[in-house]
Amino acid sequence: MPYHIPPTAIVDGTLYTLLAFSIATWSLIVFKIWQFARNGIHNRRFNSAFWNASDIGAAESLPVLTARGPQARIARRGFGWLSEMRATSAQALKFRGSPEELLGHALRLQTQEEQRALESGLTLLASIGSTAPFVGLFGTVLGIMHALHEISRSGSASLDVVAGPIGDALIATAVGIAVAVPAVLAYNFFGRRAKQHRQALDNFAGSFLHLVFNVDGARE
Repeated sequence: MPYHIPPTAIVDGTLYTLLAFSIATWSLIVFKIWQFARNGIHNRRFNSAFWNASDIGAAESLPVLTARGPQARIARRGFGWLSEMRATSAQALKFRGSPEELLGHALRLQTQEEQRALESGLTLLASIGSTAPFVGLFGTVLGIMHALHEISRSGSASLDVVAGPIGDALIATAVGIAVAVPAVLAYNFFGRRAKQHRQALDNFAGSFLHLVFNVDGARE
């Protein structure tokens, strides 16, 4: 046990670690709020333009400013797959099989990519939420051990001697809990939002597949 290290250095090191956790947490919260808001705006704009298009060709030729966001990228993936299949006359091995199933697979791959982007950072939030209290507790335990060592060495157990060092050590636990709470709340909130977005993307991919293969004149 490195008793030569001052208790304040241990507590301060723990607090700086928790400060880094807090900065990472709030940076991720701000980024995820911006990400979900941006994707929501782009999806609503694209959805309106896509389903108000006169036909598949018009939907495929939507302006770049309108064709942004996860749903637009899924549609581009689908249109790109269809164009490649027509260009190669479906002779490549990757086009062997049911076109509907193959296109559905391509759309699912793009949906999974969009989902991974939406869920990026959530693992870090969960890790901070689960470890921050223990980091604070670690600093508290070491701080108290040092404080008790100093008390035993001084031979005095008066309130003035005991309260100060132990009170300072307990600050680390309080800060650890304060850092963990917003991280856990943010993880739960954005996890639910990501699930809702995934459902919306799955619904759009299914509707796109139905449009391509079941609407009259859409399938060649």
